[in-house]
Amino acid sequence: MSQDEKSQTPQGPPVQVEIGERESEGVYSNFVLIAHSPSEFIIDFARILPGLPKAKVFSRIVMTPQHSLLLHNALADNIKKYEDRFGKIKLHGKEQDIARSMGF
Repeated sequence: MSQDEKSQTPQGPPVQVEIGERESEGVYSNFVLIAHSPSEFIIDFARILPGLPKAKVFSRIVMTPQHSLLLHNALADNIKKYEDRFGKIKLHGKEQDIARSMGF
């Protein structure tokens, strides 16, 4: 294990996570907007309905670039686990069109 990997390894007892009733219901999002600066990533989760020209943002997450990269790695790992268990996730249409439709 490299020194960088050691510095990112959590130390101490596991973190206990508390989630409120409202947050545990979740928010559906089918549109995502991502912006960044040298010091942060801003991720807006929105919902857009067919035929309507407006999307409404329901949640904004602001993260450091380092935490954004860790999120990217965690999502990639979980997508791999999902596909290993349930099969490949299929995307319809051209990948760049799909990414644009999600706001990426």
